[in-house]
Amino acid sequence: MKARLVIVAGLPGSGKTTLARKLEFALPGIRLSADDWMSSLQINLHAESDRDRVEALQWQLAQRLLELNNIVIVEWGTWGKWDRDRLRLRARDLGALVEIHYLTASLEELYRRIQARGMEDPPITWEAVQRWGAIMEAPTQQELALFDPPLVTSI
Repeated sequence: MKARLVIVAGLPGSGKTTLARKLEFALPGIRLSADDWMSSLQINLHAESDRDRVEALQWQLAQRLLELNNIVIVEWGTWGKWDRDRLRLRARDLGALVEIHYLTASLEELYRRIQARGMEDPPITWEAVQRWGAIMEAPTQQELALFDPPLVTSI
């Protein structure tokens, strides 16, 4: 099997972790989640500089795993096109295929899901969800066309 990077993108509450966990076993692949590592290390999930460092470490690991011909699933949100481009282009340089799964829902639904799961401390506010919605750069059809078709289309 050829190396493959699977990017699971979207805002909090969009279902990234649920999908990434399913893909982890369906493909099978190695799932990298900054939230999981930060929780295990008891790092505040809202600490952006710590999140950046964890994602940088995970990206180093992901690149090595791709070099070794593995399937790697990252669920970092990747809110900006520049971030998705960076991952896609580097994975391609390593000879890997790259697929993307972009998950979305209305801001109201995202907030409802976040409140229902109740795992964030401090809790995520409605204002934060609105701010993130304004920042999120959803992939266009032109961007989506740059990715390979997914190995698994229904889970």
